[in-house]
Amino acid sequence: MSFRLQPAPPARPNRCQLFGPGSRTALFEKMASSAADVINLDLEDSVAPDDKAQARANVIDAIGDIDWNTKHLSVRINGLDTPYWYRDVVDLLENASDRLDQIMIPKVGNAADIYAVDALVTAIEAAKGRKKKIGFEVIIESAAGLAHVEEIAASSARMQAMSLGAADFAASMGMQTTGIGGTQENYYMLQDGTRHWSDPWHWAQAAIVAACRTHGVLPVDGPFGDFSDDEGYRAQARRSAVLGMVGKWAIHPKQIALANEVFTPSDAQVAEAREILEAMEEATKNGEGATVYKGRLVDIASIKQAEVIVRQAEMIGAA
Repeated sequence: MSFRLQPAPPARPNRCQLFGPGSRTALFEKMASSAADVINLDLEDSVAPDDKAQARANVIDAIGDIDWNTKHLSVRINGLDTPYWYRDVVDLLENASDRLDQIMIPKVGNAADIYAVDALVTAIEAAKGRKKKIGFEVIIESAAGLAHVEEIAASSARMQAMSLGAADFAASMGMQTTGIGGTQENYYMLQDGTRHWSDPWHWAQAAIVAACRTHGVLPVDGPFGDFSDDEGYRAQARRSAVLGMVGKWAIHPKQIALANEVFTPSDAQVAEAREILEAMEEATKNGEGATVYKGRLVDIASIKQAEVIVRQAEMIGAA
């Protein structure tokens, strides 16, 4: 372990982030009563330009008027390359209730982008006397964003979560695909004439996880566009969970249960993790640094792995 310890990420469930357009007020109550851990009210891509102002007003009203229960409540603002983002931030921070937990900043390319939003948010909080400090989550959606992913993760004390936006990222990289996440038909290897499909998003996700874990930020898997493909969603979510991501977006209500299923440790996983901790505790009492559990070696590193699963289960159970 480095002399500089990695800071812990926010201790809250983030298994599923449910998105809904700020222009569709009929969805708000349904989102609030869903099983998603995080709600993202959207002012960006899902809202047409002519509807931006009304969507912003809708979201501001909904933040204070709707009972969001224990949901972590976030609003996705428009990108910094648009004429809408500053008004999103100003109106939200000046007029929305303290129920708002964080804002999502899309298409982040470098730490300076976060600095710009942070400066504006900090000034408004001070001017309005807001007691609750707004958190940030960001989306990596470009080649520049991935190239600067570590500086982005370290850019502000407000940083809480980071996601990969597969569609815009693919366009920025010049990838030959129109899919949003998932396996891509032409991304395969040949072995004895048989095709084996691999994951074209793996390297980007791994970079995001490493940056997030280094700087105490929650790494989250982004959207899966084909909401008719439950098994495809599960497969991508499972790969992301193995990589260290804590949750995944839902762009359709049916994806909520799938995300919660994958990112909630099973009873069997939790039981095994607790047994490993007990086995290592007994080994430590005997002056041993390792032991055998079900035919395999476990040691101090195994304790850390098991503790991740136990902590996650306990956090979800307490929510």
